[in-house]
Amino acid sequence: SLKMASDSPESLMTLCTDYCLRNLEGTLCYLLDNETLRLHPDIFLPSEICDKLVNEYVELVKTDSIFEPHESFFTLFSDPRSTRLARIHLQEQIVQDQDLEAIRKQDLVELYLTNCEKLTAKSLQTLVSFSHTLISLSLFGCCNIFYEEENPGGCEDDCLVNPTRQVLVKDFTFEGFSRLRFLNLGRLIEGVNVETLLRPLASLAALDLSGIQLNDVGFLTQWKDTLISLVLYNMDLSEEHIQVIAQLRKLRHLDISRDHLSSYYKFKLTRRVLNLFVENLVNLTSLDISGHTMLENCTIPSMEEKMGQTSIEPAKSSIAPLRGLKRPLQFLGLFETSLCRLTHIPAYKVSGDKNEEQVLNAIEAYTEHRPEITSRAINLLFDIARIERCSQLLRALQLVITALKCHKDDKNIQVTGSAALFYLTNSEYRMEQSVKLRRQVIQVVLNGMEVYQEVTVQRNCCLTLCNFSIPEELEFQYRRVNELLLNILNQSRQDESIQRIAVHLCNALVCQVDNDHKEAVGKMGFVMTMLKLIQKKLADKTCDQVMEFSWSALWNITDETPDNCEMFLNYSGMKLFLECLKEFPEKQELHRNMLGLLGNVAEVKELRPQLMTSQFISVFSNLLESKADGIEVSYNACGVLSHIMFDGPEAWGICEPHREEVVKRMWAAIQSWDINSRRNINYRSFEPILRLLPQGISPVSQHWATWALYNLVSVYPDKYCPLLIKEGGIPLLKDVIKMASARQETKEMARKVIEHCSNFKEENMDTSR
Repeated sequence: SLKMASDSPESLMTLCTDYCLRNLEGTLCYLLDNETLRLHPDIFLPSEICDKLVNEYVELVKTDSIFEPHESFFTLFSDPRSTRLARIHLQEQIVQDQDLEAIRKQDLVELYLTNCEKLTAKSLQTLVSFSHTLISLSLFGCCNIFYEEENPGGCEDDCLVNPTRQVLVKDFTFEGFSRLRFLNLGRLIEGVNVETLLRPLASLAALDLSGIQLNDVGFLTQWKDTLISLVLYNMDLSEEHIQVIAQLRKLRHLDISRDHLSSYYKFKLTRRVLNLFVENLVNLTSLDISGHTMLENCTIPSMEEKMGQTSIEPAKSSIAPLRGLKRPLQFLGLFETSLCRLTHIPAYKVSGDKNEEQVLNAIEAYTEHRPEITSRAINLLFDIARIERCSQLLRALQLVITALKCHKDDKNIQVTGSAALFYLTNSEYRMEQSVKLRRQVIQVVLNGMEVYQEVTVQRNCCLTLCNFSIPEELEFQYRRVNELLLNILNQSRQDESIQRIAVHLCNALVCQVDNDHKEAVGKMGFVMTMLKLIQKKLADKTCDQVMEFSWSALWNITDETPDNCEMFLNYSGMKLFLECLKEFPEKQELHRNMLGLLGNVAEVKELRPQLMTSQFISVFSNLLESKADGIEVSYNACGVLSHIMFDGPEAWGICEPHREEVVKRMWAAIQSWDINSRRNINYRSFEPILRLLPQGISPVSQHWATWALYNLVSVYPDKYCPLLIKEGGIPLLKDVIKMASARQETKEMARKVIEHCSNFKEENMDTSR
């Protein structure tokens, strides 16, 4: 079912909500006085839609860095006559006192406030306005909600000496919250009297007191006939606690788990305590005792334990006290206890560290409120994904994505989560992943890169991006991913391995994309960044992958993009080209990349005069004889010169070398190449080559262009015959055959190209019958 859920497209409701939130002005709202959002007067929305708008808004602000929060968003829901709210989940810094205040007239049934640290005691007063309708309330991690600001002097001058101080509110209680059944007070600050606070609640069904230390919990017995769920995570228990819990006979869910790293606990869980729970809490379906040290042996002797087929029958339980259960538990939390490794555990779902299933159950159970446990569970998943094969891949991915989204600012989760993603998205799992899921991975990876400038997270994220088809799979976040990579490369002190991966990614991103993408990336400073990297490597006299990838990236980003070619020249690119040639005369790959790039520059008529110097022309002429990388360097040098020759003798503004002498060397070079050479080049369009055909001013340029076409259509007919036909090359070649100025060998070659293409067409016609 998880596979189906993760692969199904978004519902129309979700798509519409997302669209409206990203375009509030123009859909639901107008701007009043150019600053305040106002709902159109004819809009009336039910709670199903309003709840989703608010909850999605919070999600977007939290997880989408491009999404801009609106100062006045919550005021849109201030009037229950036009908008209704019932169930909302607000998180973190997004929500302030005035936001809750704005919706105080709404009849809320469910209000979850999670880690809303900006809320103060002003919001406690606002809560009272929901008291007659609230059934569920969470104040988890709202550590300032019981504090109010007090100005001790009360006078203007005194305020400068005594700034406002935070004072604990002691008189607030849940008086009047007659319908409240579910309450989460997790991580409530010390000093609040929980007993007084809760006493007015008549019939609590679920209470979460995570991370609070209470030495006396006797007051819980007032709900012994109603309480079905009790969470006391990280509370150091005592015999008194146990006796009170044993009286809560209606309990179905009991969680007394703890983080065994957080502090020293005096309490040890024993066989007697577990027996007491099993005997008294007869409705128990879920128990969490993760992180506990067992003082005495709760397990069955090992000979007996290992016998027979694995079973969840209580009668066969390896955990002795649980043999008294009437039926298996739905959930048993045994994470970081020795019990999770036993054979027979009487529960359908177990959290633990024994195998993938238990680890995934742990991530699922603890992600929302216990990041400290979750990061350790994800670390275990990372080892499973790295060493064995994950059998529940989609569930694992989904859970890691959720954890990374939920805890964007938690360094441990970002480190372990991004590392796990690398292994969960690699090629062996590729087939099982939908576009939607892979896009979610990319989103959380980019979030991680944005929030953390930390080396491990950056490296993990960059490596994970390498598991995707680039640029195709990253195109939906094209601008953002380029900005992040350039940001990494522009940092003054950079880890060598990250630099290498980031340059590789940059190069892949500008290969095979539309020109408007290339222009946009050029404007972000891409050309400048690559030239800086080259400059640095030159200074170190190092020609490594970073140097080669940087030139390759410049070759790709200047392809048919004149603005970027101009930038290359403006930022002293030619100076670096000459220095690299001189410093690394043997580096063939480097020469090929540099000349490929200069070929792109030479295609731009307005920029060619800048290449017209004795120094450059001599360098290009000498490279005609290069045997580097097969014919690639010689071919590219000849291409650069072909475009320069195409401007005619009057554009040749130098005395040395002579134009005729260079032309001679070009003919000699072209005649030395093997026509069947396999190529290290990729043409998306023949336009720059085809423009050299219909002219008589430079027969050698015409010959170079015809040779290039002949080589490509004969070695790669499937790719290049259709391209040449589509771009109208055949009539141009027929004109060459008729031209008086064209050389005989050029005409011969033009005939062969036409023949190749017509044979290709006929063959394809035959096969399609």
